Amino acid sequence: MKKNELFARLAFCIGILAMASLAAAQSAGGVVAGRYIVELKSTAAPSKVISAHAVAPDLVFTSAIKGFAGFIPPGQLRALEKDSAVASIVPDRVVMAIGTLGKPNKPAPGPQAQVVPAGVARIGANPAGSILTGLGIGVAVVDTGLDFNHADLPVAGAAYSFTAYGTSAQDDEGHGTHVGGIIAARNNTIGVVGVAPDATLYAVKVLDRNGSGTDSTIIAGLDWIHANAAGVYPAIRVVNMSLGRQGSLNDDPALRAAIKSLYDDDITVVVAAGNDSLSEVSQQVPATYPEVLAIASATALTGASKYRPYPAGIAADTASYFTTDGGFDTSTGIGVTISAPGEDKEDISRAGMIQSVGILSTKLGGGTVRMSGTSMAAPHVSGVVARAAEAELPGSVGVETIRSMIMDHALNVGVAPYDSPTWGYTFDGQREGIVAVPELWGAQ
Repeated sequence: MKKNELFARLAFCIGILAMASLAAAQSAGGVVAGRYIVELKSTAAPSKVISAHAVAPDLVFTSAIKGFAGFIPPGQLRALEKDSAVASIVPDRVVMAIGTLGKPNKPAPGPQAQVVPAGVARIGANPAGSILTGLGIGVAVVDTGLDFNHADLPVAGAAYSFTAYGTSAQDDEGHGTHVGGIIAARNNTIGVVGVAPDATLYAVKVLDRNGSGTDSTIIAGLDWIHANAAGVYPAIRVVNMSLGRQGSLNDDPALRAAIKSLYDDDITVVVAAGNDSLSEVSQQVPATYPEVLAIASATALTGASKYRPYPAGIAADTASYFTTDGGFDTSTGIGVTISAPGEDKEDISRAGMIQSVGILSTKLGGGTVRMSGTSMAAPHVSGVVARAAEAELPGSVGVETIRSMIMDHALNVGVAPYDSPTWGYTFDGQREGIVAVPELWGAQ
């Protein structure tokens, strides 16, 4: 079969999904009218500036950065712009969870024997052969919250959590709970097992019940992490951010500064690259920041095909049709660090349409559910970083050493991810491979 024929057959289905993904990406990044983020110089006291200008912010930052955010009337805004204590003022922007494309897969029914998800197995994290489990490592999940009552999630108590909404970091949307399970679902007899099942998860709720937040809610969550990472037990060494928006490197200096403060403390921040195959990592925030590890999505298994002209199906380690990518630029530090499973597989129907079979992980309210996206790829890498932190491999504390080791010891490096056969995918010039657990690094 000619490749162009598959393009034509898949174009309608994939085109609709890509347009839906693009529409979501465009809503993420929109400015919240009248709302601003004010970053202060490091020597300034937020309380004094707030009082001097009689503003009433709803978020105040005192650790990762100094500053505040809220609705600011034009007159007070102009006065703040002239204040020598102010480093930058930018509009607040909408950020979204980078989650499931299309419909979520049907939830698995009731209690079930523990399953090793395909993504966990693909990266070498099957618990049967694991030496490292993330024991003694804290991972902050910056998302919609976590389900504190899920029997398969090792979540630190509510007293050791943060929310930008109300008083509880309890998940009320489901995205964060699914992400948390990929990282650290317990190795027990039920549900699924995560990449680092003995790690401890910290709920940092920066997105609401619709999976939506803003730059300022994310900064508030990062501010909490910066202030508490070393004081909680186990200490927070890894941050997962399966969220983002369209944007550019310098459109919000305060957000980047907050992430840089964690980077400077040797806390590894792992982010989803994005679910828009028509854009590059350089067009996604926070994925464009050189201080983070940006993760693209690939398939974990070879998919089934009922489409007679393409009987082999889409192979394991193929770039997901929805993934944002962009080769890693060593001169700027911008680009995809590594690919990881963001879906189990892509099946092709008799009509030549692709169906993504999502990653199986923990479901809000109990049990399991499947979701697809770079949101699911990023937590596989966060689990790997937790295992590396547990091992305290020589020099592995620094973020750049972690990045280098992950890139140097990838599975199928130089070969994968394979090109997606869909029209929206373009090869970014780099086959960075699929992430592998540290136990496999010596064998690469």
